Amino acid sequence: MKYITALFAGILFASTAFANPYEYKIIRIIDGDTVEFVADFLPDPLPKKLSIRVLGVDTPEKGHRAQCEKEGQAALKASAFTKNTISDAYKSGKKVLVELKKHDKYGGRVLGDVIIDGKRLSEMLIANGHARPYFGEKKASWCD
Repeated sequence: MKYITALFAGILFASTAFANPYEYKIIRIIDGDTVEFVADFLPDPLPKKLSIRVLGVDTPEKGHRAQCEKEGQAALKASAFTKNTISDAYKSGKKVLVELKKHDKYGGRVLGDVIIDGKRLSEMLIANGHARPYFGEKKASWCD
C-alpha cells in the first residue's frame, strides 16, 4: 500500500506541478525532521495522509536507530522542538504551510518543508542546534 500511495502521490505532484505551498493540516510528529499531514488529494481507497521529510536537514535518530545514547537524547529534543513549534503555531493562529518538493528515494513520503508564518522549519531546526544541513552526502555522527 505504501508504494501505491507513493505512486499516486508522485503522479498527483507531477500533475499539479508542485503549486506550493499548501495549507495541509499536520497531524503527527514522527521525529525532528519528519511529520505527517492530511493529504486529502489522494484518491480512494488510499489513506488520506502522507509523511514529509524536511529537505536539507539531518536530525539525530531516535530509538533503536540511534548510534549512541547522546544521539538518542538529542533526537528526543529535536522531536520535542518540532512538536512544540508546530503545536504552538496552531494554538496561536499562525499560518502553517506544507511545501512539497519531490518524492524521497524510499517511497511513502515526500521531501519538502514546513513553513510557519514565513519561517522554515528546516532553518529553525538548524538555528536551534537540533539539525545539521544535509544534502545527500555521508551523514556525520551525532555521537562525537
